[in-house]
Amino acid sequence: MSRLKVTQTRGHVGCKQNQRETLRTLGLKRIGDVVVKEDRPEIRGMVRTVAHLVTVEEVD
Repeated sequence: MSRLKVTQTRGHVGCKQNQRETLRTLGLKRIGDVVVKEDRPEIRGMVRTVAHLVTVEEVD
């Protein structure tokens, strides 16, 4: 199964509460944090919610 490398590139100050909670759920706490998650529909949806704050790469 493929995996997604999610990197936080922008801060959450001024964002909506649900976007802040989504970042925390993904495991991102500060700019520059990187997490690797399984490529599942739930994770894709969370990434879509905060797409303007993160960058995503596919990793094997």
